[in-house]
Amino acid sequence: MESMEIDREKPPSTGEEKNEINPIVLVLMGLPGSGKSTFCDEVMRISPRPWARVCQDTINNGKAGTKNQCLSIAVNALRDGKSVFIDRCNISREQRADFLKLGGPQTEKHAVVLDLPPKLCISRSVKRTGHEGNLQGGKAAAVVNQMVPKKELPKLSEGFNRITFCKDEKEVKEAINVYGSFGPLDSLPSGCFGQKNSDTKIQLGIMKFLKKVDPSGNAGSELTVSQKLITNEIEKDSGIQRAKIGSHPSGEALEKLEKDDEPDITSNSGAIAGDNIPTLAFPSISTADFQFNLEKASDIIVEKVEEFVSRIGKARLVLVDLSHGSKILSLVKNKAAQKNIDSSKFFTFVGDITQLRSQRGLQCNVIANAANWRLKPGGGGVNAAIFKAAGSSLEIATKERAVTLSPGKSVIVPLPSSSPLFAGEGVTHVIHVLGPNMNPQRPDCLKDDYVKGCKILREAYTSLFEGFVSIVKSQEVITKNDDLKAKREAVCESENNKKYKGFHEDFEHGVSSSMDGTKIQDKKVNTSKTWAPWTQALHNVVTDPDKHKNVVLDMSDDVIVINDAYPKAQRHVLVLARADGLDSIADVRREHVSLLKTMHDVGLKWAEKFLDENKSLSFRLGYHSAPSMRQLHLHVISQDFNSSHLKNKKHWNSFNTPFFLDSVDVIKEVEDVGNIASKNDKFLSMELRCHRCRSAHPNIPRLKSHISYCQAPFPSALLQNGRLVSSEGTGC
Repeated sequence: MESMEIDREKPPSTGEEKNEINPIVLVLMGLPGSGKSTFCDEVMRISPRPWARVCQDTINNGKAGTKNQCLSIAVNALRDGKSVFIDRCNISREQRADFLKLGGPQTEKHAVVLDLPPKLCISRSVKRTGHEGNLQGGKAAAVVNQMVPKKELPKLSEGFNRITFCKDEKEVKEAINVYGSFGPLDSLPSGCFGQKNSDTKIQLGIMKFLKKVDPSGNAGSELTVSQKLITNEIEKDSGIQRAKIGSHPSGEALEKLEKDDEPDITSNSGAIAGDNIPTLAFPSISTADFQFNLEKASDIIVEKVEEFVSRIGKARLVLVDLSHGSKILSLVKNKAAQKNIDSSKFFTFVGDITQLRSQRGLQCNVIANAANWRLKPGGGGVNAAIFKAAGSSLEIATKERAVTLSPGKSVIVPLPSSSPLFAGEGVTHVIHVLGPNMNPQRPDCLKDDYVKGCKILREAYTSLFEGFVSIVKSQEVITKNDDLKAKREAVCESENNKKYKGFHEDFEHGVSSSMDGTKIQDKKVNTSKTWAPWTQALHNVVTDPDKHKNVVLDMSDDVIVINDAYPKAQRHVLVLARADGLDSIADVRREHVSLLKTMHDVGLKWAEKFLDENKSLSFRLGYHSAPSMRQLHLHVISQDFNSSHLKNKKHWNSFNTPFFLDSVDVIKEVEDVGNIASKNDKFLSMELRCHRCRSAHPNIPRLKSHISYCQAPFPSALLQNGRLVSSEGTGC
C-alpha cells in the first residue's frame, strides 16, 4: 500500500476565508472480525480531529438498531462539527449509498477497506466473546462465509474522494497512523491507495519495465506515447505522488522513490503485529554519549540477544533508534541475520522509544533507559526523553528502588499508573541500565580500555535482559494463577447455582429464602451457617476489631472503615456495618434505614477526603446485590478502575451493571418498600462495556486500555440523584 503524506499546504488566503474544519464521512468496509471497531478506537485515541463513531450494533441505547438511526446520528455529529466513522460491514454499493449523501458540498467522503483474509476474520470472530452485536462463535463464521461472495469493493465513481485498501494488519496500522495524525485543518490527497487487483499487476509490470537497463548500464529508451499515457493513468488512479513523467526516470531514481515509501521497520519481522506480546524496547546502551566503538557494541548486542532469545518464550526484544540512517541498527540487523536469530523475537526498529505505540503502532510494555549513575533526569538523549515522557512519578518510583547505579548494572522500576507513559503508551516497567563510558568529556572515562569496556557492556546487557525475563516470568505466574482462580470460581459458582436454584426467584416474589432452601416470609435470612471460611474475613473484623487494628482506617459505634484487600480501582474502601445479623443487603429492612444513611455519610466523607488528594477522581457508593463476603458492607470506589486486581469479567460487571446498587437508591427503596429486591446474577456474565461511553470490548486488557483514555461523559443516569461523587459536587 502506498504511504501517503498528509497535504498541509493551503491555497492563498483571500482574507475572507475562515479556518473551518472540513468534515469527513469515513465509511469503513470489512467482514466481521476485520477490525473496524478497533480501527475507530485507535484513531479516536490519537487523532487531534474530533470524530464520532456510528455503530449499528450499539446505536439503540447499547443495542442493535437500524440504518436510519445511524444516518440520524451521523447527521447530528456532522452538524456539531465532527467527522464521522460509519462502523458497519458496508460490503455492497447499495449499503454504502445513503451514507455518501450525508453532509454538504464541503464534506469529504472517504472509505477504508479492511480487506483482510476471510480465514483471519473467521478466526477472530469465532474466538471473541461479548461482542457488541453478539456476533461470535459458529454464528459469526457462517455470517462471514455468507458475506464473502457478496462483497463489492468500493470505487471512486460511487462518490468517494479517497479510498484506502488494507490487505493485512501492517497496512491497517499505516492507515490508523495516517488518520490518527490528521489534524482538523489538514487535507489528504484524493484517489485510491493500496488496491491490489488485476490493475495492480499491470502497474507492477510497467514499473519493472521502466527500471530495465541495457547491458551498458544506461537507462532504457524513452517511453512511447502510449506508455506515457498508461503510466500517468495508473499513477493518477493509484494516487502515487511522483514527478510528472515526460521521459521515464532512471532506475536509480525509481529505487529512491520506492525506498522512500518503505515502512520504518528495519527488519522483515512484521513487528507491528502482536500487541499483547511482552516486549522490551531498548536503545543501544553505549554508542552515543558514551562513544563506544560501534562494531564492538553491535557484536555484544547480537551476542547477548542470541543468548537470551531462547529464554524469553513468546516475548520480544526490540533495538530502537531515532534515525533512519542509524549505523548501529544497520550493523545489528545484518549481524543478527547472519546468526539466523528469529526475527519474530528480535528485530530493529526506527522510532521514539517514548512514543512507540502512539506514533508507530508498536506496543512495548517494558522500555530500557540508558541512565546516568545518579538515576536522575538530565543530560540528553534517551535518559532525558524517558524521564520527561514518564513525568515526575518515574523519578519518585526510581528513588524508592535505588539512588545510584554502577556501570554494568540495572534496576527495574514498575511504572506508576499515574505516569503518562503508562496511560498513553502502555509501558508498565522502565529498566534503568548503565553502560561503560569511553567519552573523555564525561567522568570515569575508561579511555581506550576496551577489555574492561566490553566486559562492562556485556554485564549491562545481561543485567537488562535478565530483568526483562524476570518481568515476563512474573506476569506468566500471575496469568497462570488468575486462570486457576477463575476455574475454581467457575466450579464454585456452578455448584452454588445448583444448590441454591430458585433463591433469586423467591426474592422476586417477596419471599426470602435461607441458603438451605427453607422459605421464610418477611423474616431475616439466617445465612451464617452457609458462609464458607474464606468469606468470613469482614465478619471477623467487625466481631473483633481489636485483633485487626492494622487494617482499620476508622471506627464508630455503627461502622468500621477498611481498605478493600483487593482494590479494583485507585481508591477503594469498605464501610462495614457493625450490626448483628446483617450479612448482606438482602437482610436489610425498613428499621435499618438510619444505619444505611450513616454508612452513606461515612462513605461520602471518605470520598471527599480522596477528592481533596486527587480532584481528577470520581466515586460511586454502593452495594453488591449478592456479595461474596459476609457482613453488610458499602463500597466506596473510584471510577478509574486502574488496578491490577481487576482481572476478569465478574470483577468488572459487579461494579458496572445493575448488580451494583447505588447507596442512594438502596436507601430510597428500603424506605419505600421495606427491603431490597434481588438482582439476577446473570449481570455478572454480561458483555464488557465501558462505564462511560458504553462501547463493548472483547476482554479485560482491551477494556482497560480503552478506559485509560476514554473521556466520554458518564451516562446521564449516574449524573442524577447523587449517584456520582466528584470534585464538582455530588451528583455532578
